[in-house]
Amino acid sequence: MTIPVIHPNWARDPVGITEGYSLEITAKDVAALDEAATIVAPETPVSVTFLPGEDANARVAAAVAVRRLGMEPMPHFSARRITSADDFEGYLRRVVQEAGVRRCFVVAGDPAEPVGPYGDSMAMIATGAFERSGVQVIGIGGHPEGHPHMTTEQCWAVLEAKAAEIERRGMAPLIVTQFAFDADALLDWLAELRRRGIDAPVRIGVPGPAGIKRLLSFAARCGVGASASVMRKYGLSITNLLGSAGPDALVDALAAGLTPAHGRVRLHFYPFGGLVKTIQWIDDYNRRHGAA
Repeated sequence: MTIPVIHPNWARDPVGITEGYSLEITAKDVAALDEAATIVAPETPVSVTFLPGEDANARVAAAVAVRRLGMEPMPHFSARRITSADDFEGYLRRVVQEAGVRRCFVVAGDPAEPVGPYGDSMAMIATGAFERSGVQVIGIGGHPEGHPHMTTEQCWAVLEAKAAEIERRGMAPLIVTQFAFDADALLDWLAELRRRGIDAPVRIGVPGPAGIKRLLSFAARCGVGASASVMRKYGLSITNLLGSAGPDALVDALAAGLTPAHGRVRLHFYPFGGLVKTIQWIDDYNRRHGAA
């Protein structure tokens, strides 16, 4: 069985650490993406989140806009927020037909109890709906700093099982991690991932530039390590919450620390401080490092 290519830009070695990056947006970010589209590389993958309070029409419209702008839409499917099989497959059918979607991201979602028949992402994968619709790549979550409801070994077992099941169904798994501030933790997790024989490509989550209070708020909400020592490595002090911070130190450390042994790795940006600001930061970083 031939496993599909993750994305055209994975077939070549990146010139710089940010080449082949991906972005995350909500349905409300379409205007911002349109504004900054001229400095985003063609075919850049753009994840469209599945947030409570945003209806399917808005998410479909966002995926269509991503395609219109020459980028690659990757809609999220939040298992525990999906009310029925019709809800799931209807949304999947629409994004495939209207936005040409070939890549999807599946996650269990935040609710403790599912509102419909899907208790986790594996339950959606097991339906066969993705491969029947022509989807080629399934994104799954990675948690370099652990998961609040699973042990470390459970995290690894679930990740390995999902990657294997996706491949068994003729699709390619893509691991997208939670964002982190600690490059050492990310590099150690990547090394352990490869030691366990999981060779799926990985997108490392990086927070975009944002206010320090906002970054720490998202860290607390997502269970991300933000100790004083970690944040000093990131380039800020948690005793001084004024101002904003970009991920320069984190991205520099990843660029210096990544080796061929870490496997295929690209960056995935979470634009907590705003999508335009994040895209402008990436463009500026590339210019400063001769990668533009």
